Amino acid sequence: MLSKLIHLMALFLLVFISIFILFGCQGEKKEPVEPGDLVLLNGDVYTVDPENPKADSIVINGNRITAVCQGTEEAEKYIGENTRVIDLKGNFVTPGIIDGHVHFNRAGELINDANLMTVSDEEGFKKEISRVADILDDGEWITGGLWGAYEEWELGDTGEKKGRKKKAWKPHRDMIDEITPNNPCFLCRYDYKVWFANSAAMEAAGMPDGIYNGMEIDRSGNPTGIIERPSPAFKRLQEAVKPKSHKRLLDENRAALKALREAGIVEVHDIAQPDQTERFIELQENGELTCRIWLRPDLSRGTELKEKGLTMGLHPKTKQKNTWLRYGALKGYIDGIMGTHGALFFEPYKDQPNNYGHWRRHTSDDPDFKTGNMEKMYGLIKAGLEAGFVPNVHAIGTRGVEEMLDLYERLKNEGVDLTGFRVIHAQVIRPQDFPRFKELNVIAEVNPYHLSDDMRWMEERIGKERCKGAYAFKSLLDNGAVLSFGSDWPGTSAALYHMHPKYLIYAAVARKTVKGIPEEGWFPEQCISREEAIKAYTINNAYAAFEGDTRGSIEEGKLADITVFDRNLLTVPEDEILDAEVLFTIVDGRVVFEK
Repeated sequence: MLSKLIHLMALFLLVFISIFILFGCQGEKKEPVEPGDLVLLNGDVYTVDPENPKADSIVINGNRITAVCQGTEEAEKYIGENTRVIDLKGNFVTPGIIDGHVHFNRAGELINDANLMTVSDEEGFKKEISRVADILDDGEWITGGLWGAYEEWELGDTGEKKGRKKKAWKPHRDMIDEITPNNPCFLCRYDYKVWFANSAAMEAAGMPDGIYNGMEIDRSGNPTGIIERPSPAFKRLQEAVKPKSHKRLLDENRAALKALREAGIVEVHDIAQPDQTERFIELQENGELTCRIWLRPDLSRGTELKEKGLTMGLHPKTKQKNTWLRYGALKGYIDGIMGTHGALFFEPYKDQPNNYGHWRRHTSDDPDFKTGNMEKMYGLIKAGLEAGFVPNVHAIGTRGVEEMLDLYERLKNEGVDLTGFRVIHAQVIRPQDFPRFKELNVIAEVNPYHLSDDMRWMEERIGKERCKGAYAFKSLLDNGAVLSFGSDWPGTSAALYHMHPKYLIYAAVARKTVKGIPEEGWFPEQCISREEAIKAYTINNAYAAFEGDTRGSIEEGKLADITVFDRNLLTVPEDEILDAEVLFTIVDGRVVFEK
């Protein structure tokens, strides 16, 4: 009897366990998931999503992120027969880098055409002109140049060791005539006051002997190729220059796109020119656009664009919403730049006691630019707002920044929502103006690499005390401002600016030159964290383009724009940031660069 009871109990227990296992497994069984088109495994992912800041794998379907996974096993269930899988091998992943300020057409020009900014001797001159001549067809002009920009201070100097030569270097046509018999050269010095022509250019301009008013003559009575501006010689040569072919301009664009994708940049906010906009359309239609473009036309074009049925977010040709190529804000100017003593200040430049900087023309035909015309600026902004465009305005010196903030405050008091309004550069700010960015809800669009380059002459030009407010990113953040990072690539006529994100991040967190000086950093109290720098390069720039809900962070449902670096920019030693390289650039779910 007892054995029968034990047998029954054992049988009951066996049935119970079987039922539990059967129904328990069914309860744990998960619904099948849709395989991803692209799965990134084993990454060190910094999402810039405060709710889920770290991950190690990402699933992409089409152009969207469909899963952000904590653990490889979780991501592997999305791998199907046709899934491309990339093992990131622990490398560092960020949202796609967005450059908030570039001059795209000039960037390609500086890559393919003559770049003499760091050249100050015959050997360097010959080497660069020979490089350009090799890629051009016979008869095409070599232009650009900007020689002398780094003659007083080398690239990476702080300005502490000045060694200006008694006599500045100048090119001579004898140096390159043999290299360029079929390519006329018309090149400028960085300040555009002095120009240079080779013999082929003189021939093309109808003055083969070169004896013409405004040309420098050597001791033998022969022209050196140096030309003064303005002069009859300059005017004649300028009129003789043959415009670049459409093919050549497209090749410059392709060179710029290549450089951007190799640097991990998925979008640029471009200071748009109408002819370049047409080339963007052509590149997109050809399937060659590998970077999103947020166009910023001149502030004077608001009414014109409205009449054409165009506004922010619309494609310039289709006039439809487009995530690749679309209009953004309108770009305006208050003042000049520091490199040419043109930024506008309340006090004069230390090295030019009678110079306070200068106002910039608000339009190409503005007659009042020498004294400024804020009423005209106000009218242009209002016209832009009526067309659906917000203003992003260049202001560098303390007075330029203050004048712009005053005008924005006037608009706010009239009931205008200032979301998306920017002060571009905001290079030197007075203490009382830092809090105004948050109070007005105005974005500070800053250029961190500028400080690495500009510190060579900043203190000489405005003095140490005013430099405390220069590139003061920490003060802006402490006062609640939103920072937007941009490279200003390729730079000004007086400065060459890197656009690879490693240079901007390093400048913002270390405040040193690329040579690592000064050792403690330039005004180190203004250093910001690496997390803040990456945020300014990703989600903040998406927000600044009114698209923070669709991109800028690695979250489910957002556009799949991703940058992969070969080292963790949050943890590597500071000087190693400059050694970082991009391994993958993914735009719209497509790998556009793979190292």
